[in-house]
Amino acid sequence: MKKRAMNKGAGNHGFTLIEIMVVIVIIGILALAIVPNLIPKVDEARVTRAVNDIDALKTALKLYRLDNGVYPSTEQGLEALIEAPTVGVLPKKYPSGGYLEQPAIDPWGNKYIYISPGLHGDFDILSYGADGVPDGEDVNKDITSWDLQL
Repeated sequence: MKKRAMNKGAGNHGFTLIEIMVVIVIIGILALAIVPNLIPKVDEARVTRAVNDIDALKTALKLYRLDNGVYPSTEQGLEALIEAPTVGVLPKKYPSGGYLEQPAIDPWGNKYIYISPGLHGDFDILSYGADGVPDGEDVNKDITSWDLQL
């Protein structure tokens, strides 16, 4: 008796070019529907991060004042929270690790602006938002330490 050789490839076939193109078109349509809804969420998250950053900076500045009796000057800036200042009123008790681990950069890559004494309190901290210039609306709105509703 002869055994018939079975065709092992029977029933196995790859995707056709048309099937692949249909899948790509479906993925593209889904992306067009989803991505515009995600962009505002990214902007909202950046604003929320800036608000939280400013709150954390306020806390670090208050700790600096508790240890040293004064807030860093405008000249010393927020860098005084990372490394002990070498100009102006030098801190009396500066912790070895500082008060912050990294520079105070807003979610859009700009340095937070620090003024001491401030126009609205002992100090002012602000970010000019996404556009990096004063005033603006929505994501370009200034985020300030004196307007925070925390």
